[in-house]
Amino acid sequence: MEAETVHRRLGGGAAHSNVVCRFWMRGKCNRNPCRFMHRESESPNVYRRTSKESNVLLEGQSMRRSSYCLGNSMAGSEAKTVQKSSNHDIKHLPRKRPNPINSLASATGGGVSEYKSIEESSSSSTSTDSGNIEEIGACSKCSDASEDKTVNKSSNKACDYWMSGSCINGDGCQFLHSWCRGDWFSLLANLKGHTEAVCGVAHPSGSDKLYSGSSDGTVHVWDCHTGQSTRVINLGDEIGSLISEGPWIFVGLPNVVKAWNIETAADYNLNGPVGQVYAMTVSSDTLFAGAQDGSILAWKGSTESPNPFELATSLKGHTGAVICLTIGRDRLYSASMDSTIRVWELDTLRCIHMLKGHADAVMSLICWDEYLLSCSLDRTIKVWAATEEGNIEVIYTHEKEHGAIALCGMHDAEDKPVLFCSCNDNSIYLYDLPSFNERGKIFSKGEVRTIEIGPSGLFFTGDGTGLLNVWKLAESHGRVLQVA
Repeated sequence: MEAETVHRRLGGGAAHSNVVCRFWMRGKCNRNPCRFMHRESESPNVYRRTSKESNVLLEGQSMRRSSYCLGNSMAGSEAKTVQKSSNHDIKHLPRKRPNPINSLASATGGGVSEYKSIEESSSSSTSTDSGNIEEIGACSKCSDASEDKTVNKSSNKACDYWMSGSCINGDGCQFLHSWCRGDWFSLLANLKGHTEAVCGVAHPSGSDKLYSGSSDGTVHVWDCHTGQSTRVINLGDEIGSLISEGPWIFVGLPNVVKAWNIETAADYNLNGPVGQVYAMTVSSDTLFAGAQDGSILAWKGSTESPNPFELATSLKGHTGAVICLTIGRDRLYSASMDSTIRVWELDTLRCIHMLKGHADAVMSLICWDEYLLSCSLDRTIKVWAATEEGNIEVIYTHEKEHGAIALCGMHDAEDKPVLFCSCNDNSIYLYDLPSFNERGKIFSKGEVRTIEIGPSGLFFTGDGTGLLNVWKLAESHGRVLQVA
């Protein structure tokens, strides 16, 4: 009876032939009844479709969280807000900057050996037996990512059933059978292991492991050669953030930050936060962590003390949870649920600006050239710039149909800057800068809360369902948006 029920659900009627329907075997038959069999004669479990597996994940040598920067001219008191001002011409392109050297990154010396590229791994590896990674074509571009040649290419939404492997409409489906729109990047793999939202992804410089943290309380360690989850660390509480710096992995948890050295296996509890730690960043020898109570804690790195992290201070000012931190030129920028952005001098740790322009929680910040970009649940992306008077003003507002969750940026194969913005419609929108012309779109099963740039044109996205996707720019050296 169960097999018969599944048989009917997939569109099969009373079969008048002993031949198995080849469209049904590809999951594309939508005839009811169909004159061919919707089953294989020798096995009743053919209705359970399995995904192809892959033994490759990523290539390159290193990845670190990017530092985004503004100009040096930002100083003064509370900033003004100007909507869509035409006084500023956003025309300067980003320039590359070397990574700063700090005591956290160099605390233990040498790194882990480099790992093979995707092409080398593909040609030399054997098949693996794992259920936590799906192969998405052969590094196929998004326009060709699906085996199905979708009829309705004008659709702006991906098929939810196709994403789950259960769409029966085939070529007749009104939605896209693809993970994205755009032909300059491709989806390499789906990494499956987390059961709840992915809230942080990190690839320590020189390591052959990828680390991901989730609100399910686990950290997965992925092998970059095979794409397998080689280790699962259960921290016993909800994870709010995860970053890496040098040999250190930092994990934000309620009331504590876990610091783990992947070379020596030493680990430390950094106490002091009140509530969940939603955001972290590193500048020089200082780790900053934004907490649920609105405070930002700062630990100084030390190579002389038995404990390499000493709590230096706690920055007060926000009245809501701090959910984003980023570093600029001698500045720390913090975004909060209180709808404001604060600017802190790194030398004095004094708040020198409070930016008011958003009408809801400010979810993410990045800096591009001399501009600060912010996104919010108020459905806007704002571009901020310094004035001659020393204030920081909104010079452009890009309106969205949905709340904006996360920002990230990198350069394409032609070295043009591209902005990524995830929204709560389960999509990531890609824009050319400075024009904000849309040039692509990425679809996901849930809200994408994490976008992280990797080495050699790779980038990673983690969504609210626990799915971690690995992407690659086509023929690109893709680097993050930075300034000199």
